[in-house]
Amino acid sequence: MPAGEGRGSKKGGLTSSGSEFTQLVMAYAKQETLEPLKGLARFVAFGVIGSVALAAGAVLLLLAGLRAIQSETGSTFTGDLSWLPYVIVAAAAVIVMGLAAWRITKGPAARMERGRSEGRG
Repeated sequence: MPAGEGRGSKKGGLTSSGSEFTQLVMAYAKQETLEPLKGLARFVAFGVIGSVALAAGAVLLLLAGLRAIQSETGSTFTGDLSWLPYVIVAAAAVIVMGLAAWRITKGPAARMERGRSEGRG
């Protein structure tokens, strides 16, 4: 063996391979965990903003419907029947919530899950 080429004098030996492996594992972990989580956070944020906007819009539409029933029907809902517009609007709200729940449970995601459970996906 020539002088200066003993076990400990190799350039890049075992410690270099170990540090490269550690860097590779860290880069892989960041790529496979942090980046998808950033995308998921953006997806969830837009979903929450959209649902808050839809809920606020639905409330405003229901209030507009209540006000329209109260003011545009003349004397139909006055006196002993003044509570009826509230019941009508509450029933409309329940119908909208029922339709939303029905679409959520029978929508494309439910069909995909059903196909996956039957072994087609």
